[in-house]
Amino acid sequence: MRTYDDTFSGEKIYPGKGKLYVRGDSKVFRFQNGKTESLFLQRKNPRRIAWTTLYRRQHRKGISEEIAKKRTRRTVKQQRGIVGAPIEMIKDRRAQRPEAREAARKEAIAKGKEKKSESESKKKMEKAKSAAAGAKGQAQRIQSKQGAKGAPTKVQAKTR
Repeated sequence: MRTYDDTFSGEKIYPGKGKLYVRGDSKVFRFQNGKTESLFLQRKNPRRIAWTTLYRRQHRKGISEEIAKKRTRRTVKQQRGIVGAPIEMIKDRRAQRPEAREAARKEAIAKGKEKKSESESKKKMEKAKSAAAGAKGQAQRIQSKQGAKGAPTKVQAKTR
């Protein structure tokens, strides 16, 4: 036996019952009775009318108790090490007292500063050496500003 669903209320329409409504754009609507047809034509929202299937579905009415509640999965927190630091090292550092941690931090900062100043002094020494070597190799020549810009010298001007 072929049954249809009511367009408005969502209930079943058995053969020989109900009304068929065809809109101007050729869309077919089936209604169980005049009541659902009238509410549809008044443009009522079936989700706001308490006895319709859509309302009951939206407000979770009449759901059988057989269906158990959905189980929510609890996230399991796991601790992992990061690159360059295994989990044991991280746990040890967390367990340290704040004073000890602060002292280790200051010591590491001091070492870093010392290393940086050492490398900077090496760079300065190398730069000074290269400047001294470059000055000896080249003949000292005084050049005017215009000459540096590419202006012809007096000798070149006469030959032209």
